Amino acid sequence: MGYLQSTGEYFLMIKGVFGRMTKRSVLTNLVFKEIDDLIIGSLGIVSFISFFIGGVVAIQTALNLNNPLIPRTLIAFAARQSVILEFAPTFISIIMAGKVGSYITSSIGTMRVTQQIDALEVMGINSLNYLVLPKIIAMLTYPFVIAISMFLGIFGAYSAGVLGGFVSSQDFIRGLQEDFIAFHLVYAFVKTFLFALLLATIPSYHGYYMKGGALEVGQASTTSFVWTSVVIIITNYIVTQLLLS
Repeated sequence: MGYLQSTGEYFLMIKGVFGRMTKRSVLTNLVFKEIDDLIIGSLGIVSFISFFIGGVVAIQTALNLNNPLIPRTLIAFAARQSVILEFAPTFISIIMAGKVGSYITSSIGTMRVTQQIDALEVMGINSLNYLVLPKIIAMLTYPFVIAISMFLGIFGAYSAGVLGGFVSSQDFIRGLQEDFIAFHLVYAFVKTFLFALLLATIPSYHGYYMKGGALEVGQASTTSFVWTSVVIIITNYIVTQLLLS
């Protein structure tokens, strides 16, 4: 029953977000602040991880190509498929659940503990709209982060493959172009859009409805990360079944 109650509260929260709207000028400033905190602030870690994971994928693929009949272009093909289909949209989103999700939960949870949310309600402000909607709008730019992750992942694979002497530049580029299916990009960005909504709303729910003090804020952040990751993985499975099967 606890899970059903939490699920109901979550959807009621989503409904409440689009209730009484905050003044547009105030909302605009909040959105730009959230974009800076959630998106721009995450580019560094996303870029670093994407580049080196792409390189690792290329090296591992190259080291497992023992059959001389298998073309070296397979290194680029495997790196492209891994990065576009799963690594960039899904793996990065789970990392963001830890970074962005914990930040959202702790910031809203701290406002709940210090009764700032109650003060917003007393002033006649829809606290859900004021706190959660800017995060949802800001996370709609999340596909931009994933596009950068895809590029840097493939560039990292190129750098590791070519500079490591595993594949020539011409073979790598040829492998990138082999059997390319444009719909795979559509699939990746559909997932990314859904993950963005989950990354904005699930941590917000855990922060908004938490009870207790400073210790419980930390516990809520941990719970938020776990449940956001679980829902992202389940959503990934469902979307993959619907779009690729």
